[in-house]
Amino acid sequence: MNMENVTYLTKGGLKKLEDELTYLTTVRRAEVAERLHQAQEGGDLIENAEYEAAKNEQSFVEGRIVTIQSMLSRAAVIKKGKNDGVAKMGSTVFVKENNSDTESFVIVGATEADPSQGLISNESPLGQALLGAKAGDQVVVTAPAGDTIYNIKKVK
Repeated sequence: MNMENVTYLTKGGLKKLEDELTYLTTVRRAEVAERLHQAQEGGDLIENAEYEAAKNEQSFVEGRIVTIQSMLSRAAVIKKGKNDGVAKMGSTVFVKENNSDTESFVIVGATEADPSQGLISNESPLGQALLGAKAGDQVVVTAPAGDTIYNIKKVK
């Protein structure tokens, strides 16, 4: 499998995607089909806004199904290995920037990234900088606003 095409997921992220796919294929498809059916009964399809909205929703649902199926076909579950103190996929890294409080980040795949929850992508500048780092290291993250130096306090 080409590493560039891999979708890295935690076990929880994999379950979440599988659940979303099940919901979309069993519940949402049927809801949209019923909505389309009702809109078709509304008469002239050329100027039927409800029909157009239902077709757009159907397109979105089907597109999301294809996207999830593609991600799942390329999924690689991030396994928690022994804690050797080196930051890798799935690691929680505790960092300190200048005089700020210590922050923690979990390195996950891009699909699960949510910086507001402390989940950063391995593809992000910070995620890339943290990979391979260990306690005591300093990493520099280059951003449009300038370079930021992070001191690695702990990796688990």
